[in-house]
Amino acid sequence: MANLTLIYGMRLLPEGEVAAVEDAKLKLANGREAHVTMHVLEGSREEIERQLRMSIEAFFDFYPEI
Repeated sequence: MANLTLIYGMRLLPEGEVAAVEDAKLKLANGREAHVTMHVLEGSREEIERQLRMSIEAFFDFYPEI
């Protein structure tokens, strides 16, 4: 299997501070564009960490060949 690149971003803001979340745009080496869906997790530190772990596990379930 080839090496992979994982793209992600994180930022913590006070609850209620975010009005909207949009997809992030990527420019690929072949000149095309792609989009990364951004996700929002809210709660206490423990709740966010638990949700993030579950989200990562679910993400890799989409790619069983990895």
